[in-house]
Amino acid sequence: MKLTIFAATGGIGRRLLEQAVAAGHEVTAAVRSPATLMTPQVRIVTADLAAAGPQTLRAAVEGADAVLSALGPRSGAEVGVARQGTQAIVTAMRAAGVRRLVVVSAAPVGTVPSPGRPSPPRHDPGDGFLMRHLGAPLIKRVLRERYADLAAMEDVLRDSGLDWTAVRPPRLTDEPPAGAYRTAYGQNVRGGRSIPRADVAHCMLHVLERPDTIGRTIGLAT
Repeated sequence: MKLTIFAATGGIGRRLLEQAVAAGHEVTAAVRSPATLMTPQVRIVTADLAAAGPQTLRAAVEGADAVLSALGPRSGAEVGVARQGTQAIVTAMRAAGVRRLVVVSAAPVGTVPSPGRPSPPRHDPGDGFLMRHLGAPLIKRVLRERYADLAAMEDVLRDSGLDWTAVRPPRLTDEPPAGAYRTAYGQNVRGGRSIPRADVAHCMLHVLERPDTIGRTIGLAT
């Protein structure tokens, strides 16, 4: 399969790249700093999603069977990158005639308001009592702007007309892949507190060949 990976030098992106190459996929990595990526089997396109022109992004996705994005705000200074970058990716995919898109979101986003979804559920159906009343409110308060960016990104997906899937992991770790993780459509995983980044990457690659995941969000956790 021909894949294009955005944010391929980040925590999840690097693992996506490694796993995709190991699985024999033909990979294009779209990155801001190509010098940080030393993977000879990979075609590299230099693209800053905040400033890249449409032709550059179209060249990155042209001919791909699917696009994967690990894009997301890593700090308060990067808030907005998820929505803006995903919109740029969607525009390039439409121009190139590429339809399949898998992105990373986050577990709390199902209850975060956005312009396209101003009245989300107050609680995620997968969250238990403590998470609903203690964990989730605290996390959303501390990281409010980042989750608002991801919620707006999901608006872009719903309006895109593409065959999209958004995975919503809880706290990410750098532990070795568990190899066995749980998933839930349209809600968080009950009791799910964390997941290795490598398992998130595995899930993103796995859903590419699952048509039942199109147009859906997926909670995942170990």
